[in-house]
Amino acid sequence: MSTALIIAIVIAAIVLIALFAFVLPRARRQKEMRDRQRELEGRRERVAGEHRDEADSRSRNAEMAEQKAKIAEQEAKRERAEAELHQTRAEQHERGMADDELVEDHERDRFAAASPSMGDDDSTMRRDKPAPIEGDANSEYEQGRKDERRFERDENTADQPPRTTT
Repeated sequence: MSTALIIAIVIAAIVLIALFAFVLPRARRQKEMRDRQRELEGRRERVAGEHRDEADSRSRNAEMAEQKAKIAEQEAKRERAEAELHQTRAEQHERGMADDELVEDHERDRFAAASPSMGDDDSTMRRDKPAPIEGDANSEYEQGRKDERRFERDENTADQPPRTTT
C-alpha cells in the first residue's frame, strides 16, 4: 500500500471522527431545540385557547346577567308604577272622589246624597272605573249592555219603559 493511500484513509478517519465528535452532537442539539420549541409553542396555543374559551364563556355569562338585570329593572319599574297607581287610587278613595266604585248601580239612589262624586244622575258614566282587560269578552259585553241601556234611557220618553235585550 502506498503512503498516499494510508494518508487518505487517516484523513478520512479524522474527518469522520470530527464529524461524529462535533457536527452530529450539534445537529442533535439543534433538533432537540426545535422539538422543544414546537412543544412549547403547542403548549402556548393550547393554554391560549383555554383562556379564550374561558373568556368567551364569561362574556356570555356577563351578557346573560345583563339581560336578567334589565328584566329585573323593568319588573321593578312595573311594580313601582303599580304601587303608584294603587297609591293614587287610595288617595281618591280617601278624598271621596271614587265613591261611585264602592256603590252598585241599584244602590246609587241611597248613597247619592252622601257622596258628591256620584251625583244625582244615574246616566253618568264612571270615570275612575278601570278599563276592561284586553280580550276579556265578558267585560266588553257587559260594558256594551250598560252603554246600550244608558242610550235607550236618553232616547225614550218618560212614559215608555226602557227596552231590554237578551
